[in-house]
Amino acid sequence: MKYDYLIVGAGLFGAVFAHEAKKKGKTCLVIDKRDHIAGNIYCEEIEGINVHKYGAHIFHTSNKEVWNYINQFAEFNNYINSPVAVYKDELYNLPFNMNTFSKMWNIRTPQEAKAKIAQQVAETGITEPKNLEEQGLSLVGKDVFEKLVKGYTEKQWGRDCKDLPAFIIKRLPVRFTYDNNYFNDRFQGIPMGGYTRIVEKMLEGVDVKTSTDYFEFIKENSDVAEKTVFTGMIDEYFGYRLGALEYRSVRFETEVLDTDNYQGNAVVNYTEREVPYTRIIEHKHFEFGKQEKTVISREYSSEWKVGMEPYYPVNNEQNNKLFEEYRKLAVQEKNVIFGGRLGNYKYYDMDKVIEAALETAKKELV
Repeated sequence: MKYDYLIVGAGLFGAVFAHEAKKKGKTCLVIDKRDHIAGNIYCEEIEGINVHKYGAHIFHTSNKEVWNYINQFAEFNNYINSPVAVYKDELYNLPFNMNTFSKMWNIRTPQEAKAKIAQQVAETGITEPKNLEEQGLSLVGKDVFEKLVKGYTEKQWGRDCKDLPAFIIKRLPVRFTYDNNYFNDRFQGIPMGGYTRIVEKMLEGVDVKTSTDYFEFIKENSDVAEKTVFTGMIDEYFGYRLGALEYRSVRFETEVLDTDNYQGNAVVNYTEREVPYTRIIEHKHFEFGKQEKTVISREYSSEWKVGMEPYYPVNNEQNNKLFEEYRKLAVQEKNVIFGGRLGNYKYYDMDKVIEAALETAKKELV
């Protein structure tokens, strides 16, 4: 059978595009090299708990159109992301807010917190930050930077803050209210029953093949579709001919524990450099679970090499230039649409993926 579209990747971008194409009467074949659909938002049920297999995914958006769109496929709970950070034997609320400052400096009012930060920033004497460390110190001062930013950032990027460019941290959100809600977005929550069901519903009536590598598949099925929507790595599509783009990868150690509550919160960051993992996720708290056991995942940030799972694009000057060269090649591929995080070499929140997929579908499916 010949399809209108071959969609490479059964993640959010590919699933939204396939759903929209099917509504327009187009035929689609969706393939994915993993043995499951839903890409990085895939949830695996363990002990009755929806485990976010590829890291915590919390849906948040201020775009009402996107919120209404995703709500066709799931009912969302009222989960609010309020992570905490552990530094040595101290525990702080994130994002940096009055609860954080009150604990750190034994103060109570926004005026006291502002004065303390201003004093510490002035003490640094930094006017033109030359690296991430100087940038962080010039934004929030010594205490907040050293306890809550420095170690975590060094683990995330695998290098010293002095060796990272200042532009990585353009701003550090500081709030002078007692509000632990991490996001400012109007709409947020977790789909009841997990994310996989959303993608299942999006792909209803669409042909799907998992455990299927595009590059192997296309050798034998070169004329399977009129057009291709490619959501894999753009440099891999072109055989890395200009060189490989850089990513950071993440490794997860997941375990079932014989307790009903391990850490009392879904997300706990470990901000000391000496603690090898960046954070621990306790999955049941995303859906207010009451199961007798719990499932936790420790996250370890790592360098990425070809063949590993790519997570975060390293959007520095050198990589962005290389991506622009790949983008020029992509424009010449007349029957291929590149989309998603890997196809656009850009970190997207889930709402932005949906927005981009709907925009692409609108342009394409006229």
